[in-house]
Amino acid sequence: MRLLTQLIAINRARQLGRQLREIQRSIDALSRQNRSRLGTLALREIGQATRCDFPHLYGTPPEERYLPWGQGTEIGYTRARSENVEVAIRGIALWLAVAYHETKDARQGGLQTVYRQLMRLLRELKETRREGDTSESWMNASAAA
Repeated sequence: MRLLTQLIAINRARQLGRQLREIQRSIDALSRQNRSRLGTLALREIGQATRCDFPHLYGTPPEERYLPWGQGTEIGYTRARSENVEVAIRGIALWLAVAYHETKDARQGGLQTVYRQLMRLLRELKETRREGDTSESWMNASAAA
């Protein structure tokens, strides 16, 4: 049973790692303003998922909650590939939130690697968001003067 669990974890880590690379490319293609919006939305999604009984199942239909992992990453990944920027940003935020909760307490090496990469990406989004706030407050201060 332990071997089967490890095989499932390795497969899941590989799948999340592949999706994370695609998500990273999608984020890199966004404008600075949209990356800032994504950072805000991703933090909001992570917070909403935290309030759920099972945060790693956030975005999963109730009838599918007994699967080994939820459908949130698949739904988010599909939306992230959309041509519509708004849909893509919401999909990326959903994917980030679900993947964060799915990997944060992982004990398997592959999932821990995905978690570290995900945290790096979230930190970059947070910094982009902070830079956007600074420039907006600077513009507001100069407009008031």
